[in-house]
Amino acid sequence: MNLALWIVAGLLAAVYLVSGGGKLVLAKERIGGMSASAGWVEDFSADSVKAIGVLEILAAVGLILPAVLDIAPVLVPMAAVGLVMVMAGAVITRIRRHELSYMLADLVYLGLAGFVAWGRFGPAPFTG
Repeated sequence: MNLALWIVAGLLAAVYLVSGGGKLVLAKERIGGMSASAGWVEDFSADSVKAIGVLEILAAVGLILPAVLDIAPVLVPMAAVGLVMVMAGAVITRIRRHELSYMLADLVYLGLAGFVAWGRFGPAPFTG
């Protein structure tokens, strides 16, 4: 269980570090033009898109560093809960925009973040 949680947390951290970094570096218009699934940026201001990027980067760091450094490892499941909330917002945005076909990836990420939160708060916490 511990290994599975580490793998999922590592994959989520990598995905959200790249995704959040892109939201910070690229202009809103460029993000929206990258793919059809990125049309959601039209519903948000440029500052909101940057804020989502910051939240994603903080969550990516929070999924790994507290446990690796053994400094407040309770932050790992809290970061996962934060990602669950971000992805719940993404699912709501997809429903509102009638983009149900793109919502599957959001639901997968939500489920993976929920798995890490459940696992680290429940059966495999870092503290004994």
